[in-house]
Amino acid sequence: MKFKIVYDRGNILRVRAGKNAFSKEEGYGLSKFLSEKKEIKTVKVSSVNGSIFIEYNGKKTEILKIISNIKKSDLFEAEPTQEELSRDTDSRYINKIIKKVAIRFGSKLLLPLPLHAVKIAYESLPYLVKGFDSLKNLRLDVDLLDATSIFITFTQGMLGPAGSIVFLLGLSEILEDYTIEKTKHSLEKSLMLNINKVWIKTEEGEEVQIPFNDLREGNQLVVRTGTIIPADGTILEGDAEINEATMTGESLAVHKTVGHKVFAGTIVEDGTIVVNVDELNEKTRINQIIDLIESSEKAKAGIQSKAEDLADSIVPWNFAVTLLTYLLTGSTIKAIAALTVDYSCAIKLATPISIISAMREASEREIVVKGGRYLEAFATADTIIFDKTGTLTESKPHVAKYISLGKLSDDELLRQAACLEEHFPHSVATAIVSKAEELGLQHGEELHSEVEYIVAHGIATTLFGKRTVLGSRHFVLEDESVEITKEKQEIVEENADKYSIIYFAIDGKLEGIICIDDPPRKEAKDVLNKLRYLGIKEVIMLTGDSENAAHTTAELLGIDHYKSQVLPEDKSSVVEEIKAQGRKVIMVGDGINDSPALSAADVSVAMKDSSDLAREVADITLLRPCLDDLVTMRVISQQMLDLIQRNYKYILVFNTLFMGLGLTGVITPSLTSILHNGSTMLIGLDSATSKNYPEINIDDVIDVEV
Repeated sequence: MKFKIVYDRGNILRVRAGKNAFSKEEGYGLSKFLSEKKEIKTVKVSSVNGSIFIEYNGKKTEILKIISNIKKSDLFEAEPTQEELSRDTDSRYINKIIKKVAIRFGSKLLLPLPLHAVKIAYESLPYLVKGFDSLKNLRLDVDLLDATSIFITFTQGMLGPAGSIVFLLGLSEILEDYTIEKTKHSLEKSLMLNINKVWIKTEEGEEVQIPFNDLREGNQLVVRTGTIIPADGTILEGDAEINEATMTGESLAVHKTVGHKVFAGTIVEDGTIVVNVDELNEKTRINQIIDLIESSEKAKAGIQSKAEDLADSIVPWNFAVTLLTYLLTGSTIKAIAALTVDYSCAIKLATPISIISAMREASEREIVVKGGRYLEAFATADTIIFDKTGTLTESKPHVAKYISLGKLSDDELLRQAACLEEHFPHSVATAIVSKAEELGLQHGEELHSEVEYIVAHGIATTLFGKRTVLGSRHFVLEDESVEITKEKQEIVEENADKYSIIYFAIDGKLEGIICIDDPPRKEAKDVLNKLRYLGIKEVIMLTGDSENAAHTTAELLGIDHYKSQVLPEDKSSVVEEIKAQGRKVIMVGDGINDSPALSAADVSVAMKDSSDLAREVADITLLRPCLDDLVTMRVISQQMLDLIQRNYKYILVFNTLFMGLGLTGVITPSLTSILHNGSTMLIGLDSATSKNYPEINIDDVIDVEV
């Protein structure tokens, strides 16, 4: 590829290959190709002038060589990444605004007066049509006020005020469209499984690999350890530990065998199964849930924002002042001066800018927000509901305690268990090995024979010449017929409600148990206290766990109320009950089982490690794995409301002043319009600056002890 270096400083390089070097789609492909090079950190490609911006790690000569070696035949078309879509959106809307401003001022300078009038009339038509519709349906709203202002100023020959009103309305629409599209792109998380090929079993019993697109209902899928299940189906052969976190949000894998249903998007952690394909693509359970959630989201989308309600509520006063002015003075000029000072226009322009600014600030702190109404709801909510597993907890198995029930000491029990478990990389094994390492309980040479892993059951080996087993109650006590005395049973029962129990037995006797829990996140209690300080009145936890496990977590975190053993489908009912009491609810969750509750809440939040569907459904998504960002989000959303309220005061003061000057004849309607529009633009520009959102340090938020 031929190119010219246009910028070269430090480890940043920009080259330009020319306008026709590659198409827009080829530019996406080129960006993908260069991003895969280990020497390159960041790539931005523009097809407009063939520009390639590169931030690199290696030597400049290596980068230049890579670009030079690209041939026209090497270029390929590709889909844009989310970052590229977002960048394209920014560029497109900036160009729209620049074009609109240029046309506005260019036409005033270059077009003859008759043509300038025709241009304003043409641009006014959409607003006049909307206003006529409001009049026909007897609605005193912003559309009617806008249309009336445009019509009267235009018919009175006041092209300046008429043009200014049309210009500001158009600019407001561009900003609103930008807000919608920007948030849409920033939140589009693909729910595609991204599977290219799958293995199936033929009628002859052979295993063959086929493209995923060729998979059909009735095929027999072969799914092995570490593989994503690509379709809903029923297990025909084998058994496996299946991680259903994408469906349930729960961290521990579920044992499934012949006859059990499995679902697309879940993962086989251990084992091999043959699955009859029952449902594909849009028929799968995950896609049916998506459809359900989308219909719920459409219902939410009809709610008017607070700014729109306020703008509409001001309209009758605008008309009343205009009419009263005319009746008292008989002056059309003074009445028009009152009409052109449109409080609602300023509100409609400044509010979207304030929202965009707040969303940008949240995004820079790795928090994605779908729209302004969710920021407002988050700022004013008085109740927050948490799912437990994966939200208030790490969703990561942890050894809470280990108890010897035989001749071994407690530490020796854990050491020997870790010696066996280190051979297998599943989550519980990792927890046991990590605990032993943390306590320095290392072993030297292996004391056992070859370790046999029995899928979904546990481990069996020979230790000092004796049969040794480690695993579930079913495996150890039932399959292996290990003895358990009444005293040992009582100890097990004391811990069974709070923990998942791993049993360890030697030579047919129960030597001890290892208790596994899912502890609260380290920052959880501190975050809950800070949220209370910021106005949250009640903290509630919903969990499917046992009463004892739920009580333990609630007590540790100082949670106000909790409900245990709640079925996934009942969580949304609980949310609706609380809303019916007049409370505004934030719901925080991470799994597909939380999705109906997320949709039911006034505003919902998905954690970083949430299922794809939970992130899609949620109004706000945290991109960092910590609860601290809930505090940050509360502060930003409240700062946004403060900014909007401040703008309301400015708009009220400035426009009342301008209206008063116009009504007394001190200034002309044209000057009134100029001052009104100028102050509106200044308030809008001020709303867009980051100074309205000072750097947030959540440690500065005062703690309130429970």
